[in-house]
Amino acid sequence: MTSAPVKLPPHAPGMRIGLFGGSFDPPHEGHALVSSIALRRLRLDRLWWLVSPGNPLKDTSGLASLDARIAAARQIAQDPRIVVTGFEAEIGSRYTADTLRFLHARCPGARFVWIMGADNLLQFHRWRDWEEILRTTPVAVIDRPGATLKAASAKAALRFPDSRLDERAAGLITNAIPPALVYLHGPRSPSSSTELRRRAGGSGRLALTSGRKAE
Repeated sequence: MTSAPVKLPPHAPGMRIGLFGGSFDPPHEGHALVSSIALRRLRLDRLWWLVSPGNPLKDTSGLASLDARIAAARQIAQDPRIVVTGFEAEIGSRYTADTLRFLHARCPGARFVWIMGADNLLQFHRWRDWEEILRTTPVAVIDRPGATLKAASAKAALRFPDSRLDERAAGLITNAIPPALVYLHGPRSPSSSTELRRRAGGSGRLALTSGRKAE
């Protein structure tokens, strides 16, 4: 992790900030839909899209450049409360746990909540230091096609069975003491970055969309 100055999006003690990480290769309407649900239901002041240098659990050989993915994400992120950032590359982080350690240390008083799709929750136990993530940061899980009935049986959910907040109290998640999870249901997009790349011929090059699975 670098000790050099890092330019983070604007933040302040007490701000309710959602963290939505992913490769965004390419960004699409699913990312925008998840963001809209999170901003409204969690009562967030800001939502940071953390464009990752590369997912350690995926083949990144054909990954579009970070700059290209950030630029494409900014075209999709129309809500002024959404900030697209690639600071993980600056601090040398490819793991969510490292990113969260950095943010909790650098942004004291900010109320962070990690945002993920229900499909990602199913393999969350494969993430490095996943239990630490849950013990230090509230998590909001957004429903995704094909994962609705499986999310409750995810290893991460079973590890902390008493951590789940009632969905009606979702707006309180940023004040909750971790581990704290809330599941949000609502409109779902069937789009996925993987499928969009396949349709583009599997070249691995970024394909811009007018909005279309959260990673």
